[in-house]
Parts: sequence; C-alpha cells; structure tokens
Amino acid sequence: MQKRTREQIVARIAADIPDGSYVNLGIGLPTKVAQFLPADKEIILHSENGVLAFGPCLSPEDQDPDLINAGKELVSLLNGGCFMHHGDSFDIMRGGHLDICVLGGFQVAVNGDLANWHTGAEDAIPAVGGAMDLAVGAKCIYVCMEHLTKHGEAKIVEQLTYPITGQQCVDRIYTDLCTIDLKGGQAYVIEIVPELSFSELQKHTGCALIDARTV
Repeated sequence: MQKRTREQIVARIAADIPDGSYVNLGIGLPTKVAQFLPADKEIILHSENGVLAFGPCLSPEDQDPDLINAGKELVSLLNGGCFMHHGDSFDIMRGGHLDICVLGGFQVAVNGDLANWHTGAEDAIPAVGGAMDLAVGAKCIYVCMEHLTKHGEAKIVEQLTYPITGQQCVDRIYTDLCTIDLKGGQAYVIEIVPELSFSELQKHTGCALIDARTV
C-alpha cells in the first residue's frame, strides 16, 4: 500500500492554508508545516509560548537559543514578528483570533471530537499543553496523523475511546492515506493516495465514509 510520508502530509496541509491566515502549529508533526509554507503567501504563525510571525530556522546563522516554538525547536523571527507575555498568547488562542490550528491526534471521531493528549494507558505520560484551548479557540482545526496505530487499529472512529481534548472541533483530517472533511457528523473523503481504492480505505477506517470525489 502506497502511503504519504510525514513530509508529504504536512506539505499537503501547507498548500491548503489560505493567504493572510493566522495559524498555530501544534507540537510534533504539525510544526513541520512551517517548512513547506508557500513563499508567495503571507501566513502568520503563532506559538503558544509567546511568539508571533516566525518561520523555520533554516541556517546556523539564524540560530538563537532564546527563540523557540512551543516544541522547543529553534525558529527564526520574521520582519514585524514579536514576543509577548504567555497570558497574551493564550488570549490570542482563546479569543478566536486564530484562523487555523494544526494539531496531531491519537483519535478523531466522525462528529469531530478529538483525542490528542492522553491514550489512557497507565504508563502513558499525559501532555495536554494548550491543546484544549486551541481546540475550542481556533476557527478551524486541521488534524494530521497516521491513519492507523502501530497495531493496525483505526484512528478515525465512530466514538472516542481515549480521553477527549475537544468536542466537535475537527474540520479536516490529513493522514498518510487520505484527506477527510468532517461535516454534520459525517466523514467526506476528498482525496485518497494513488492505488488505494475507496473500499480499501473504508476497511482501514472505524466509521462510515462518504466518497466526496463522486458527489
């Protein structure tokens, strides 16, 4: 089965972000979206630790140990970029000022519920960070993740079995197999990787899918 690489997943997300958007990139895979943002678009990145208008750190000359994103990765400050108090940063997150937030996920339910901070396992380390604030505060939530767990279990499901992060908050899911829009409690497949049929994708998914490519 042909799959998207992790780089291809985030590159696909970057291509969908509209010009002029204010965007928060969650810790982990979502932070890599910054590396693929089109140069001809003005996209303002926000990080919950208090940085606004930054980009990836592309060269050793740009490295500043005091300039990091929420994932403690080195970034570069763009012209007009700024630092702010942590409280002001969370005001941006909670006040509806972010157009898009890209988050990772352990599970997404067909109604848009998201679980991304804890699997519930006894030996797992919970790490909610600002995910709950972002899930309810951003105008649009994109989730990027592998379609299946390491054990081959579906991560897109009818109902969550992991602790919830946010209710009915996810608008679109990008996986290594497809892209899915969630609307009105239904999952609309808008893209599938080459050589994978819709019926095969359905077998790897824990909820009913609608093939929006034929609608």
